Amino acid sequence: MHSRPEEMVGAGRALNAVPPGAGAAAMATGIVSVALHSAGIEWFSRIWLVVAVGIWAVLVGIFLARLVGDRARWETEADTPAALTAVAATTVLGTRVALLGWDAIAVFALCLAVLVWVVLMPAVIGHWTGPTVGAHFLLCVATQGLVVLGATLAVELRAPFLTAASGAVFVLGLIAYTAVLARFSFAQFRIGAGDHWVCAGGLAISALAAGKLVAATDAADWNGWPHTVIRVGAAVILALDLAGYLALAICEVRWPRLGFDVRRWSTAFPMGMTAAATITVAGAIGAPWLRSIGLVLIWPAVALCLVLLVASARHLVSAGTADTSAG
Repeated sequence: MHSRPEEMVGAGRALNAVPPGAGAAAMATGIVSVALHSAGIEWFSRIWLVVAVGIWAVLVGIFLARLVGDRARWETEADTPAALTAVAATTVLGTRVALLGWDAIAVFALCLAVLVWVVLMPAVIGHWTGPTVGAHFLLCVATQGLVVLGATLAVELRAPFLTAASGAVFVLGLIAYTAVLARFSFAQFRIGAGDHWVCAGGLAISALAAGKLVAATDAADWNGWPHTVIRVGAAVILALDLAGYLALAICEVRWPRLGFDVRRWSTAFPMGMTAAATITVAGAIGAPWLRSIGLVLIWPAVALCLVLLVASARHLVSAGTADTSAG
């Protein structure tokens, strides 16, 4: 029987092994909560919100511990695209709490996400490598996450300046997506370990951002050509996202990858984001038939998140036990 100190050491070593890309777990569970809320399944949505906040809190603790206790490692990890999951997860959770009416917390989340985005983006871009892989699309995902939260708050707070700022950042997000796509290796569809799905995830969150901007421009009574362009853009981006989702699903059948990898959370996130985006865009452009598609797409994301929660827990327990035994 292990003593309590050994168990604590094992837990510490297991958490020490958590990679920066684990932030995708908070992103995935958080967007599942958003999608379920959009579907009107509030009780289930709140369960997933609790799970997402719990994961986010643990990851923040790890982030701060490494910043204070292992600065060299923190700086190395901050240079990687996976570090941007911190921004995306914060914006997703901020959006969800805004939908609960907790505006003060959502505003804090937006300010925190902007600060982290400003710190991390130059470091990630400065260490750009090619060809790009799925994780590089987090440059787009993190940026559009700011738009989603900003536009949501623009409606909640009746703040047109947030609508204008979100629109400008939305364009930056599209530029980031295009820049990554231009150097993306589509061989990732065959050999990727899970993060290759962020290729579709970048489109999904861009579509969601556009849908949120439609609502924000409506709230601000901006009914000119920008409103029309955003509505059309939302429909086009969503169509591309759904096509990418289908292509990636076919590739999963053609080249199955069944072993556990933490990057599989980056598969669950685009699946949940596509569901949320489809429901939101359906309302934004007045296409109720699209909502039915979004409602169906929620459940594969929920199922995958459940599987990954169990697999991740087992992986952490195994890592802690193995490290303790080795020690």
